[in-house]
Amino acid sequence: MFENYYIGRAYRKSKSPLHIKAWTKNVNINRDKIVQLVDTDTIENLTSALSQRLIADQLRLTTAESCTGGKLASALCAAEDTPKFYGAGFVTFTDQAKMKILSVSQQSLERYSAVSEKVAAEMATGAIERADADVSIAITGYGGPEGGEDGTPAGTVWFAWHIKGQNYTAVMHFAGDCETVLALAVRFALAQLLQLLL
Repeated sequence: MFENYYIGRAYRKSKSPLHIKAWTKNVNINRDKIVQLVDTDTIENLTSALSQRLIADQLRLTTAESCTGGKLASALCAAEDTPKFYGAGFVTFTDQAKMKILSVSQQSLERYSAVSEKVAAEMATGAIERADADVSIAITGYGGPEGGEDGTPAGTVWFAWHIKGQNYTAVMHFAGDCETVLALAVRFALAQLLQLLL
């Protein structure tokens, strides 16, 4: 097992270390649905498995990335038969890009910050609408070495997966340098989507 990441707490008062829930209907995902990365969960293996699942289910995927800067899209484009399941991805690093391209609301950005559950969910929904896809992955976080101005530590990454009209969200806190954090973020995003599609 990798030891340089853990599932983060969403709220300080929460007693559970797990926070992955449906955004729009506020339905919690069972604890056993959270993915635990292992050595064999390489980006290549994950993209291969995900591409097969999406093609078999006739689902189109899109992505919305901030901190990972296109690393997720690059991994997907390296998979076999990419055009059969993936047509477009969006890299929206600034708040302005998130608003203009993905229709993230200015109010959400000002109230919650770009690295938040609310913004990740809006990114996932915006990507679905822009790409006319069935499934989306959104990633926004602080890769490091610096964290947020509000004190959010480096390595904090919010994820959202939009599947069949529902947004599922999770926060993770990864340890390591920026390259390590971003690689883990991509792997987790892929692995968790695979789990959600089961």
